[in-house]
Amino acid sequence: MKRWWIALGVVIILLGGGLIGAGSYFYHVAIARGDKDFVTQSTTLSKKSSVYHQKYWYLHARKQTWTIESHDHLKLVAWYIPAKNSRKTVVLAHGFAGNKSLMGAWAGMYHELGYNVLVPDARAAGDSQGNAIGYGWLERRDDLQWARTVVKRTNTTQIVMSGISMGAAGMTMASGEQQIPQIKAYVVDSPFTSANAIISYQAGQLYHLPAFPLVNVTSLITKMRAGYSFKEANAVTQVRKNHLPIMIISGTKDDFVPTSMSKSLYKNANQPKELWLVKGAGHTTAITQDYQRYKQHVRKFLEQYVK
Repeated sequence: MKRWWIALGVVIILLGGGLIGAGSYFYHVAIARGDKDFVTQSTTLSKKSSVYHQKYWYLHARKQTWTIESHDHLKLVAWYIPAKNSRKTVVLAHGFAGNKSLMGAWAGMYHELGYNVLVPDARAAGDSQGNAIGYGWLERRDDLQWARTVVKRTNTTQIVMSGISMGAAGMTMASGEQQIPQIKAYVVDSPFTSANAIISYQAGQLYHLPAFPLVNVTSLITKMRAGYSFKEANAVTQVRKNHLPIMIISGTKDDFVPTSMSKSLYKNANQPKELWLVKGAGHTTAITQDYQRYKQHVRKFLEQYVK
């Protein structure tokens, strides 16, 4: 009997060690700063693209480099591009494994709509400091700090908070926090419902692995190393507390962040709200599928709240 218990103990230790090792590996893949090979980001500037002119403008526009210090003492960096005689500004958040240089399509669109444009590098991305990606939860406070910085540094009286993918989820999470009066609306493209939900989904999609117990172990490691758990990073909980107008955009063919997540966020959001499902669009590709249609949808939503 004693040998049986010893053998059982050894098996438990080996399994536990294996889980911790696997969790540490997936922490490195999903949370730790570094290249994410499983995410493709297009950096090419093709004249055939429907957003060529917006990307070209963004590439060559004269940019001011802004910096702030986050609440946890990280240096965060953003580009600011003013519009002529405008008192409205968009704070624009990029997606997972992205950076500010990839946001030309959306930055160009908002600039055409008359907005000053502020595009930060999220923590642990681009020129900003940080070693851990926050899946929107850590970034939500940074996004709101950028909004306060806009008010301090410019004559902005109206702010739109916008983002794509993880940036969209982070903005949705930010919407549930205390708002400054200058923030008038949120526009989010392809957001996920929570870190737990999207990482569980991607574990199955990319690695064909069940969420339990691997995601739970990785979440525990993330709590110890980065200061948050996957269940904390919950956009559904946050959007329920939001009382500002929010527009949610999702492609019906999104296989990276399921369309059902946008539907869930819309269902849980307080009004006024709008859900635009773009037939046939993939992850954050609605803007390139039909740029003018995308621009007009966003314009018509925002002109109700931003004058």
